[in-house]
Amino acid sequence: MEADNIVKKLKGELDEYLKNYMQGKGSYNRRVYEAMQYSLNAGGKRIRPILFLLTYKLYRDDYSEVMDIAAAIEMIHTYSLIHDDLPAMDNDDLRRGKPTNHKVFGEAIAVLAGDGLLNEAMNIMFRHCIGEGQNSVKACSIISESSGAEGMVGGQTVDILSENTRIPIDQLYYMHSKKTGALIKGSIVSAAVYAAADEKEIEKLEYYGQKLGLAFQIKDDILDVVGDTAVLGKKVKSDLNNNKTTFITAYGLDKCREMCNSITNECMDVLQEIKKDTSQLQELTLFLLNREK
Repeated sequence: MEADNIVKKLKGELDEYLKNYMQGKGSYNRRVYEAMQYSLNAGGKRIRPILFLLTYKLYRDDYSEVMDIAAAIEMIHTYSLIHDDLPAMDNDDLRRGKPTNHKVFGEAIAVLAGDGLLNEAMNIMFRHCIGEGQNSVKACSIISESSGAEGMVGGQTVDILSENTRIPIDQLYYMHSKKTGALIKGSIVSAAVYAAADEKEIEKLEYYGQKLGLAFQIKDDILDVVGDTAVLGKKVKSDLNNNKTTFITAYGLDKCREMCNSITNECMDVLQEIKKDTSQLQELTLFLLNREK
């Protein structure tokens, strides 16, 4: 199956899993499930869980065995978007082409919906690991750690503290390696660990994930400047309006485009060193470089 077809297939299966998972849940607390489902099913590229599934598929054929973990990764990512959009954070009113969660459900329910998605992701991973052995526990631990204070939450903290100030380059790289890069890298490495990949290949995939996360963020910064709100599904120039240091403010647009291409080429080189058919990951990597949203 061609790479673009398998990515579409995986996205379709993830969408279906997530849609079915939330249906019929709740009683007096049903409103929080409605808010969770609203953001979870609002669209999105499902990049992180697809990276997890494609990496797992390098070593194991039956990816359906870990579809629940992939769904948990998407729940973690979606929770972060709900909280990121809140008035106390970036104060955005558009996400994935729709009103942000707090615009529809109010701030209190939006906070709880984010909390609910994060906790539900942990519930899914705990349930999966029961009776599955050490590799599953290690994999889910990697995902959990990539979401926490030394991962995504830590990066978001630095992002908030960095508003209205010019931060040094090393702090910019730290911030995005945690805020954006940690869950991308964690999705890839956790899959390789779960599938019992060779230690050297895990190291290569870790490097690939680190570089991919960096390229992804630089591309995001580019799109925030030159993108179209109608295509992106969120406001452009958000970072500029919030007076944030970005790769664009640090290096300029042309240099960022050059960096994005160069880092993506590094990603491709690493994937070609792995003794598996990485063509699907390679194609997804190029898609992320050339995306318009």
